[in-house]
Amino acid sequence: MFEFVNDNTLAEYEAFNMSHPFGHFAQSKKWANLKDNWKWEAVIVRGENGAICGSLAVLIRNLPHMPWTLMYGCRGPVCDPHDRATMEQLIEGARVLAKKYHSYVLKIDPDVSIEDKEFIKELEHLGFKNATGDGKNFEGIQPNFVFRLDVSEMNAKKIYTAEPGEAFDITVDDTQGEDAIMHFKTDTRTKVRKAIKRGVKIKLVGKEMMPFFAKMMLETGLRDGFVTRPASYFNKMLDAMGDNARLYMAFYEDKPIAGTLAIYYGDKVWYLYGASANGTKELDVRQLMPNYLLPWMMIQWSLEKKCRIYDFRGVSGDLTPDNPLYGLYRFKKDFNGDLVQFVGEYDLVFNKPIYFAVVYGQSTYRNLRRKRFLKKNAALDTSKPKNLTGDHRGESQAKKEEKKPEENK
Repeated sequence: MFEFVNDNTLAEYEAFNMSHPFGHFAQSKKWANLKDNWKWEAVIVRGENGAICGSLAVLIRNLPHMPWTLMYGCRGPVCDPHDRATMEQLIEGARVLAKKYHSYVLKIDPDVSIEDKEFIKELEHLGFKNATGDGKNFEGIQPNFVFRLDVSEMNAKKIYTAEPGEAFDITVDDTQGEDAIMHFKTDTRTKVRKAIKRGVKIKLVGKEMMPFFAKMMLETGLRDGFVTRPASYFNKMLDAMGDNARLYMAFYEDKPIAGTLAIYYGDKVWYLYGASANGTKELDVRQLMPNYLLPWMMIQWSLEKKCRIYDFRGVSGDLTPDNPLYGLYRFKKDFNGDLVQFVGEYDLVFNKPIYFAVVYGQSTYRNLRRKRFLKKNAALDTSKPKNLTGDHRGESQAKKEEKKPEENK
């Protein structure tokens, strides 16, 4: 029999989610505190011994100007994916919530590999339909392809600590023979060490550096063509996740040049967001290799916490070199993780007319949102043209105008 999580059982629920192999930060109430425009509910099922054996947390949001809601169980459910009785009870609880909140669909994207055909059959048995289709890029809410590094057998050679605002004390010698770095490709190990040799410093920072991180996220988004979040969102994330979230920042000569947001939960650490500055003509950020030193430091956190998995998060499933996202794949592949494809998004539809109308509208909205974002911020894209001098007219135009000073007075 299922039950719903309340104030009295919330701590028990969190402990179960953190301890389970399929547990995920997105199933935590902490993460829901970030999504304060959604309603959070969670269903649990107990085994014969009275302990929780399965759970499913859902976020519920109203459709604009309509009496219907979307119910989304991000990376749920958390249970043995082959425990049919538990799965059936969890979904039965979700159906009760759907009636209560007038949900037109329950959408899930389980943290289960697509190789698990038995689990897929179970989803179909429960009435779910695959909503991923043939998409191989980032069409879904969560990435369907990720790189994961098994760190369960790796040992931390050194625990890195630093006072607030102070850089971690890292030397090249610290990387010699270290478990994690020896797992990387040779060229990747070289780049980590080059960053150290060239003077890149890594600090754990807080909200005081968030304006710089958000600015670098915007630069990265404009450079690579994706929509980014404002500083307020990232600040709220730090508040919601507390000690489970860290903002790492790379500095060169006391200037921030790159940053990453990581989350630790249960037996995993996730590389959630990463950004780097465009640099200038005088300072080529890429040559300093901060984006290789930062993941190595986040992996050290996973080793310190005795985690099983370090998750590099999303890549494209289209592995052809002419894919614009191929560079992201190559970067994460260089750390020698495993490419994992999840089962994808599955929908349990309660109202077909509303469902099909929303599916069409969402696709159109996402495309328009991305185009508007890039157009609105085009003037801020200092990566194009790549003269990186602060003069965004382009070098050729600037030189022409320099030759005609009288005309510009």
